[in-house]
Amino acid sequence: MDERNRLDPLRLDDWLKSHVEGYAGPLEIRQFKGGQSNPTYELVTPTRAYVLRRKPQGKLLPSAHAVDREYRVISALHPAGFPVPRPHALCLDDSVIGTMFYVMDRVNGRIHWDQTLPQYDPPQRRAIYQAKIETLAHLHALDPQGIGLGDYGRPGNYLARQVERWSKQYRASQTGDIEAMDRLMEWLPATAPAQERTSIVHGDYRLDNMVFHPTEARVIAVLDWELSTLGDPLADLAYHLMQWDMPPSETGAGVGTLLGHDLARLGIPARAAYVEAYMVRTGLDPRPHLPVYLAYNFFRLAAILQGIVGRVRDGTATSENAAAMAPLVGPLAAKAWEFASEAGAR
Repeated sequence: MDERNRLDPLRLDDWLKSHVEGYAGPLEIRQFKGGQSNPTYELVTPTRAYVLRRKPQGKLLPSAHAVDREYRVISALHPAGFPVPRPHALCLDDSVIGTMFYVMDRVNGRIHWDQTLPQYDPPQRRAIYQAKIETLAHLHALDPQGIGLGDYGRPGNYLARQVERWSKQYRASQTGDIEAMDRLMEWLPATAPAQERTSIVHGDYRLDNMVFHPTEARVIAVLDWELSTLGDPLADLAYHLMQWDMPPSETGAGVGTLLGHDLARLGIPARAAYVEAYMVRTGLDPRPHLPVYLAYNFFRLAAILQGIVGRVRDGTATSENAAAMAPLVGPLAAKAWEFASEAGAR
């Protein structure tokens, strides 16, 4: 474990005894790989395992690393029957481990990192992709007001507000000039389509943020809710669709891509078929504005990765792969401008 991310086991053990029902040590702490934004740990005891998510130490961008919002959303989703880990407790006292954190159940299952699912046969791949889109449609069908999340974000004008937010984050962490990002920050706010529905949006809904049942093609937990809010479900869907057009990464630090693969042979649906599966389940049609939604999401991901690069600059990056993110920002911005051009940008 990196010294910057090391936890005090005695102080944490005392806090867990007081705040987590049924907790009993001794406690063993392991840090998970990944965690570009919020360091994540497995807490192992003789009878059960938990997961701890914390804010990183040091200088942070405004509104980033909102583990308290993560805790709130999973606390609302769990009793509503949506697949998230059972939450246990939130700690706002920085004196316990140095930053705010929360504790939830460890969910045992499969996490897949490669979008092509090389270890499976075509029918298994199809089933996994079907489970992914069914789970996203389930999320977007939930009534925020009905599960206590009616004030979890501002209603309406989601894309314009998000572009403003990520433009500020990009500027705050900028380490060089990328013309496509400048053009996108000007074009996107004026082009955002009218929002049809307000839903809970995950904000980072991708394969490696899901835990699948050990043997079934079924999502049993969706993880990493830091970017969740109330927003446009079609923007959330378009983020998930980026994998079909993601620029390949030579550094090994990317989020994976389906680009260049024979999807029919693999048993993975084409993007159009995947969109239709979502439409059948939600009644929402992203197709008229899909290039705009994709341009926004590639822009947003470029800004997110630039934020990681900025944390490398500021010495607060928490992942060993953080420095490898820098070469990805330019290609993502270029891809965003391709979709903007498809939507009529000049």
